[in-house]
Amino acid sequence: MGTHVCRKRMLRWMWGWSVCPVAVSRGHMPFCYTHQANPSHSGPVTHRPGNQLTLCSLLEMGFSETQAKEMHEGATKSRWKHVPSVLTALLLLGLNPSTILKIMQKCPEVYSLKGADLQQRIDHLRKMGLVEGSLQRMISHYPKVMLLPVKRVNMVPRLLREKCLFTIHQVTDILRDSPEVLEEDLAQLEFKFQYVYFRMGVRQPEMVKAKLFRLPLSELRCRHCFLERRGLYQTPDKKGQTLILNPPLKDVLCVSEETYLTQVAMATAEEFHVFRKLMAREQEEKGREDEYSSDEDEEDKDDDDEHWNTGYKKDRK
Repeated sequence: MGTHVCRKRMLRWMWGWSVCPVAVSRGHMPFCYTHQANPSHSGPVTHRPGNQLTLCSLLEMGFSETQAKEMHEGATKSRWKHVPSVLTALLLLGLNPSTILKIMQKCPEVYSLKGADLQQRIDHLRKMGLVEGSLQRMISHYPKVMLLPVKRVNMVPRLLREKCLFTIHQVTDILRDSPEVLEEDLAQLEFKFQYVYFRMGVRQPEMVKAKLFRLPLSELRCRHCFLERRGLYQTPDKKGQTLILNPPLKDVLCVSEETYLTQVAMATAEEFHVFRKLMAREQEEKGREDEYSSDEDEEDKDDDDEHWNTGYKKDRK
């Protein structure tokens, strides 16, 4: 169903049409939403947006009968206090009923939002450069973005611009294609960038094209090191030159494991599986070594502090 039709039906529902022919013909009259005049007032009835969600109102908003039942059940379980205003915001955004239902199924926490809070988050994403089309795609793919505090949403773009030196346009593309990055640990996010920039010799435009931030750091490192140890990837020198032709980053990251093995690594799944285990063991041992070194450094620091304090006391006498 077209966006224009969905919006038209939504506006009709907001102004409280008192008759729902579909519901009446199917015996759903008890579920219909109707505005009733207050008997204590003799003046004309003022129509206001309804604050209740019914099967009839969902049908008027463009949901099919099956979709309306599913939406009504989900809203009822969540006590659906603010659901009408949330649906209004999503419909005005241009999302169709089918997409909205999928969003609610994927992220039921959206039921708990207030319409005003949701609209504030949508407006903030627009200010970040997510225009029509990109914004709808982002919310449909990753509805959890509507639950994140504005402060958290701002932290990741700031890191990408200031620490990783992506352009504003590149940051917008990253958020559109990899919205999960908004929840990633900032230190891990920066380390992933540094690994690809310094270790693999890849620059920002290629990172964006390869959708770098969709892949976990562990998988990124595993695929790269596997190629490196097979002599198929080489870290560029200071001039950006290598003795071999490295595969493009998108061919390493943006493909399935099967395609990666057959077309890039030229290896079997068994070989990669064994290598993955070895990599995990190496990282575990390195973690223990780092922890042991950290403990030793802490002990040395304590000893230095003790000697310093002793000497300081002597000077004070």
